[in-house]
Amino acid sequence: MGSPIYLQDMKAVEIRTDYIKLNQFLKWANIAYSGAEANRMIHEGMVKVDGVAEQRRGRKLYPGNRVEVEGFGQYLVVKEGSAGIASKGTYP
Repeated sequence: MGSPIYLQDMKAVEIRTDYIKLNQFLKWANIAYSGAEANRMIHEGMVKVDGVAEQRRGRKLYPGNRVEVEGFGQYLVVKEGSAGIASKGTYP
């Protein structure tokens, strides 16, 4: 994984597809180690999307969505190739 670049305390995370589900995003961005951990974080209300608490693990995130995870920081979803500033996840 490349080093993330911070945009006003926000880390950009690059995705290769048109969207990514919230629980997959948490794993892709190396916030959660497993799907179970990602689902727990969502269920416990630790995750906000665009400033609103989100409890749907399957919530689709699109480029431009902002994700805030309690204790981990803020993330911006960007499309692959649209920003040379994004960190790449570790998903195959």
